[in-house]
Amino acid sequence: MPGMEDFHNSSEGTFNSEEADAIVKECIEGVVGADDYSQGNVNKWTAGIVERCLTQFVKQGKPYKYIVTCAVMQKTGAGLHTANSCYWDTSMDGSSTVRWENRTMYCVVSVFAVAIA
Repeated sequence: MPGMEDFHNSSEGTFNSEEADAIVKECIEGVVGADDYSQGNVNKWTAGIVERCLTQFVKQGKPYKYIVTCAVMQKTGAGLHTANSCYWDTSMDGSSTVRWENRTMYCVVSVFAVAIA
């Protein structure tokens, strides 16, 4: 796993998915923390996670437009399947999907970074 200094020295023009994964995990943990699933908190959590992620990505000052999606689901034994597809410039644009879970819930966050030409 690369150290933090590697992230800061990463190429300006490319999307770093490992760095994105680390940012997303930090944002999820910062919003949900050790909380148990609660229907009453889901809207607040999902909004908080996407806003926090967007803020962190924009702060980097890289030439990208970002799209962040978040799904939170209670662990009940039911299946959850997600997929996404993109038609873009794979040399510049990128995406990352993080699946995070605790004892009572799953959280799936996808980030799409589209280079500003």
